[in-house]
Amino acid sequence: MSVKVFRSPARHGYAVEVSPYIPSRVACAASQYYGIAGCGTLLVLDQTETGLTLVRSWEWGDGLFDVAWSEANEHVLVAGGGDGSLQLWDTANHSAPLRVAKEHTQEVYAVDWSQTRGESLIVSGSWDQTVKVWDPALSPSLTTLRGHEGVIYSTIWSPHIPGCFASASGDGTLRIWDVKGAVCRLAIPAHKAEILSCDWCKYDQNVVATGSVDCTVCVWDLRNIRQPVNQLLGHTYAIRRLKFSPFDKTVLASCSYDFTVRFWDYSRHQPLLDTVEHHSEFVCGLDFNLHIPNQVVDCSWDETVKVYTPACLSAGAHSAAP
Repeated sequence: MSVKVFRSPARHGYAVEVSPYIPSRVACAASQYYGIAGCGTLLVLDQTETGLTLVRSWEWGDGLFDVAWSEANEHVLVAGGGDGSLQLWDTANHSAPLRVAKEHTQEVYAVDWSQTRGESLIVSGSWDQTVKVWDPALSPSLTTLRGHEGVIYSTIWSPHIPGCFASASGDGTLRIWDVKGAVCRLAIPAHKAEILSCDWCKYDQNVVATGSVDCTVCVWDLRNIRQPVNQLLGHTYAIRRLKFSPFDKTVLASCSYDFTVRFWDYSRHQPLLDTVEHHSEFVCGLDFNLHIPNQVVDCSWDETVKVYTPACLSAGAHSAAP
């Protein structure tokens, strides 16, 4: 498995996202001192034949914990900070953010840009236990949603249903929200521990996965929430982030504080496909490339961003069998 590596000395990676427009481009939100103190850095990287090169980097006065590319403009991205701010950045504008919105009263741990046609909205989740929805200019927030009783770690738009997103919280619940009605439509007590991540299946509007401090990934069918469709066991420490494959309905990836990235097919009796152990610290950021089938990007507190295609997903290795 060939791996492209970018090193970011004294910057600990929290989140990565591949550009929806430029196949070679990756953004990484990183923080000094493991995000406990110090500044943040937003990195924009390009893949070359041999590695990863820095296109642009910006410094921020507090840690940066999540990043999302605009779905409408290839140059624009939004980041969430430890100072409660969202910042809108433009790769064509070198100096300062286009706009800063500071309404959250604690760390912003999650940002996501909606992908459904005819809609351009940003959602943010914070340690202040609120979710906010914004227009793409980060004007004053359109709505603030309350209901979680713990820190919010993850907010992800449905790729299928306009105005609908999922959130995961330290209160152990997965919640599904309707922006137009400004209400929580569903609250699932998904784990008996904090949930650090959630993601929607790209091929089935009813399937959502959650990753928890209890070391499990649970796959849920929102039409029957009494028990998960599958529970994926293997990680030995908290699961920090998970992502469904854009190319395979039942494949997902998870990264963990156990320093590994694991690949799963939840339709299988033995769902674990592979375990990638190439980091020496917590793995916090994870994404699939939308343009290059089965290419994965991750980032870790070991000060690296890595790009690779896991053997289990490369051509012919993964089939729908058992």
